[in-house]
Amino acid sequence: MLLNESYNTIVSEAKVIFRKRGNKVSRAFRCTVGPRKGRPVSNPQQCAAPIDLKKRYVLRRTRAQKGARMMKKSTKNKTIKSS
Repeated sequence: MLLNESYNTIVSEAKVIFRKRGNKVSRAFRCTVGPRKGRPVSNPQQCAAPIDLKKRYVLRRTRAQKGARMMKKSTKNKTIKSS
């Protein structure tokens, strides 16, 4: 069996992709429709799942308070750990 045959699943709302998670390469799905369009997810059912508004507002509030600190940390990590 070829690798292409095993991952060539036909799903109307997501395409099969491979992505890095840490040091590993894992199979994922890229949503083509729904509120998560363009986002890689671990299974295609997440593409049409409703968005948790409480989590969205909590993160929005956190970014408003600590956005500058988060930006500095991420920039530092990206410059030091770039490969």
